[in-house]
Amino acid sequence: MNDRQLLRYSRHILLPQIDIEGQEALICSRALIIGAGGLGSPVAMYLAASGIGKLIICDNDNVDLTNLQRQIIHSSAAIGTPKTLSAKKTLAGINPEVDVVSLQDYMTENQLQQLAAEVDIVIDASDNFDTRHLINKACVNNKKPLVSGAVVRFEGQITVFDLRHQNSPCYHCLFPVQEGADDMHCATLGVFSPLAGIIGCMQAAEALKILLGIGETLNGRLMLLDGLTAKWRSIKLTKDVACTVCRISASAGVGAK
Repeated sequence: MNDRQLLRYSRHILLPQIDIEGQEALICSRALIIGAGGLGSPVAMYLAASGIGKLIICDNDNVDLTNLQRQIIHSSAAIGTPKTLSAKKTLAGINPEVDVVSLQDYMTENQLQQLAAEVDIVIDASDNFDTRHLINKACVNNKKPLVSGAVVRFEGQITVFDLRHQNSPCYHCLFPVQEGADDMHCATLGVFSPLAGIIGCMQAAEALKILLGIGETLNGRLMLLDGLTAKWRSIKLTKDVACTVCRISASAGVGAK
């Protein structure tokens, strides 16, 4: 690191769990964020501020006036522009040293598989089950840690699926694919804006801990937040031995290095 970087990240470097070695590891890290909305906004902003070397941000939507209540990475001036480009502009203002790659596409299964193979961690900040299941498959196949979050109304949830470990559950273990299952979109149900910030910030924290190899992550634990009562619940997760995603992948040796 140069002198400017030492100063920029000095409050991280002061932490013995991070120090210079940890900060250099972050600078060399690559993260994939799916979604540049309510969750993706704080995730991207804190990862960029923390010095992640490369951020790949995927979202196929444009900024809308209704987004601004919670999607803090976007401004009123960005209305009508692609969310990924708006996010890239904001992140450049926060930390120009971060390499931000914006992909304004709806990610196909093949694209997600390729992107997951290129990064060290994946953060799911999407808003629909189909995308979440595709992200999960990509992480299972490539054995990459996945930080998953969701918010709707006054309820939030966050967990980690550390798919580098064979005994880790995956998203499909928790939420199996169900025919006719409806997505709970905030466009129809609403969302309490600070809740997106709380869960998104926790996703960023979990991602940083995983990249640094410090602390205890939420792998194997689902945290549920009731924003009206400020009460957290913790649910232990276990691998579904009959899961048709991670069980088949493990037995077939897919993604093995």
